[in-house]
Parts: sequence; structure tokens; C-alpha cells
Amino acid sequence: MLIKPSQDQLVLPSEITPREVYEDRRRFLARMAATAAVGSAVWEMANREAFAQAAGQRLAATANAALSTQEKQTSFKDASSYNNFYEFGTDKGDPVENAHTLKTRPWTVTIEGEVKKPITLDIDRILKLAPLEERVYRLRCVEGWSMVIPWVGYSLSTLLKQVEPTGNAKYVEFTTLADPRQMPGLRSPVLNWPYVEGLRMDEAMHPLALLGLGMYGQVLPNQNGAPVRLVVPWKYGFKSAKSIVRIRLTSRQPRTAWNDSAPNEYGFYSNVNPEVDHPRWSQATERRIGEDGFFQKKRKTLMFNGYDQVASLYTGMNLKKFF
Repeated sequence: MLIKPSQDQLVLPSEITPREVYEDRRRFLARMAATAAVGSAVWEMANREAFAQAAGQRLAATANAALSTQEKQTSFKDASSYNNFYEFGTDKGDPVENAHTLKTRPWTVTIEGEVKKPITLDIDRILKLAPLEERVYRLRCVEGWSMVIPWVGYSLSTLLKQVEPTGNAKYVEFTTLADPRQMPGLRSPVLNWPYVEGLRMDEAMHPLALLGLGMYGQVLPNQNGAPVRLVVPWKYGFKSAKSIVRIRLTSRQPRTAWNDSAPNEYGFYSNVNPEVDHPRWSQATERRIGEDGFFQKKRKTLMFNGYDQVASLYTGMNLKKFF
């Protein structure tokens, strides 16, 4: 049956796209898509190259033998590729794969709260605030592995003294960067972001508590907490907050990320203690990264990770209750 269209349904010849124009438009769109893909790849490559160049910048530091262990150091390759940094993924290899997206310049750290002189410092000023030292510290992870890393920085107390803490300052809270555009791991609900950690004031002022600005004689690689992090060698590794953007002195104990998420597993203090097991595994021994032979025995975990000079901070405390 033939159906004759009405006049308003007719398509005028002038409204029909010529075939050559249509095909040219398809070629144009294909070129646009290809250009976008190439542009994205070029940006990715340039960003990775900039990341690699920044990560290799050297930092001049004086060795502090008095605060350093003489144990064999973990290789840079292992220390920079086997990491916990959940903002870039929960697998150990995720941070080194994903952290090139982190932009460490410009970068500022705000110090506020119970202080007489709140201040915001950029990373270059932080780097020049005090002579840099190299300290070789053991790092013990709550998951049962450990490393020995030559860190570059200076005592956290040097920074805190700049703001003149008030008499009400009992704790120090550290807040890390939380930018979904730079940190793909933030899409995961594994923790309440941003990542927050804390120390008691006397812990923060102890000479061993290090403001970390580098490792192995160079600036911190992104996956290791660039451009500024905390290194507290007598506590489990998760206490050493990475990529810090704010430090706040408080009169009350701050809520911290892992303690808030699983308080029965991760205490506020989290001192290395072989006598207090994690609910799901023992803390009595540890595996040193780089000593992975089949017949390699695990090491015995040392109280306070071997840093007995901090023991006086906890005199009279029940360290099984305040774990």
C-alpha cells in the first residue's frame, strides 16, 4: 500500500546532508577523538616524566649517627614500590603505579589550634626551616613486615616550636591531603577521608619524631608520602601520616582514621609491642622486606621497635589497655 506523506512531513532536498559532507563529518569526529586520545596520552607521559624528575631531586643532609640504626638498609627499589598509601589504592603496588598524579608543588601546611602563632608555610620554607639530617630508622608495619630506611628531615619539635604551643596543647592532629582528582583511592570507602592521625604532645616533641622530607638522599617519592610526612619509628607505620596539609594542636585526643574505623584493632597509641597481638594475627615476629628466602626466619619484634629511649613516655601506663 502506498502512503503519501503530507507536505509538512516532506524533507526538502536542501535539508538533506550531502554524502560527501556526512562522510567528512565522520572523518572529522574520528580525528577529534584521536586527537583527544593522543592529548591524554601526552599529558599522562608528561606528568609521569615530571614526577620522575621531581622524585630524583637530591637533598643535602648530615648523617645523625646517634639516632640511626646500623642495620642493613632496605633497597630503595623495595622501599619505594611496596607501600601502604590507601589514597592511591589498597594493594602494595598501587601507590607506585598511581601516585604520579599527585602534584607536590605548590604545597602548604597550616599549623593552628592551641598555638600563639598560627602559620601557613609552603614546602620550600619548611625545607629550609632547619638543617636537614639523615636518620636511618626501622619501620614496622602492623601487618607484620618491616624495613630499614634512611629518612631525611628534622625533628618535628623544630616545626612545632615555631608556633609556640599554649598550655592547653595536649595532642597534635595531622590531616593529610584528600583530593579525588589526584588520589583515585579516595573513591573507596575503606576509611573516612581525609586520613587523620595524632600523637600526644610529649610524643610529638620527642627528638625521634621526625618531620620527613626525603629518603635515600632525595626528596620523597610521591608513593612514600611526598612532599612532607611524619616518621614515628617506635609506632606502627600507619601512625606516620603522609602528604600532610594541616597540623592542629588540641586539648583533647583527636579521632584518628584507623582507630575510628576499627578501634578494637588499631589503638590510638599503636606502639610496636610484641605482647599485644592484632585480633587477626600475632605481632611477636616480623618479616624484613628483602629477606624473602623460603628458609629465611622471621625476626623477633622488639618492644617500641627497639627504640627504648621512648619507654619513659609511658611510665605507669598499661600498654595492653592503651595499645
